[in-house]
Amino acid sequence: MPSRSSKSSRDKDARKAPGQGSGKSRSGRMRTVAETSAGGLVVDTETGRAAVIGRLDRRGRLLWSLPKGHVEDGETVEQAAVREVAEETGIDSAVVAALGSIDYWFVAEDRRVHKTVHHFLLRAVGGQLSEADHEVVEVAWVALADLPARLAYADERRLVQRATTMLADSA
Repeated sequence: MPSRSSKSSRDKDARKAPGQGSGKSRSGRMRTVAETSAGGLVVDTETGRAAVIGRLDRRGRLLWSLPKGHVEDGETVEQAAVREVAEETGIDSAVVAALGSIDYWFVAEDRRVHKTVHHFLLRAVGGQLSEADHEVVEVAWVALADLPARLAYADERRLVQRATTMLADSA
């Protein structure tokens, strides 16, 4: 039999509006939110290298990925990609082409998140590698041929393959 305090706590949560308190709606489901991010593969076309970022996962492992981040109000996804690449790598870039979008689901705190990330092929036009973003622990230039072995995510490896083909076709 439930204790009085747990019943009282449950009753309080039941009176809250959906999305308050436990993060669950009245039906008991977590609320769902959509998030949009942008980023991509920034390439130094003179050296054939790309800038990648390293972040620590929850277990403390270093995972290499393409730079990306949230689209801010009033920004296009292309503008967000250029801004996020600069913020996370220190490299100024220009969009060359769209590479495609990746979408996935995850749970964060009190909500389910459906995230769509728009990726672009970008050409480095200036700047220097830096780790100015607090979420980024390492930044590196990596030869395009070495990226598949370095990147943690299969979807990003496929985008790099697409970008490599685009670069070869335009050479």
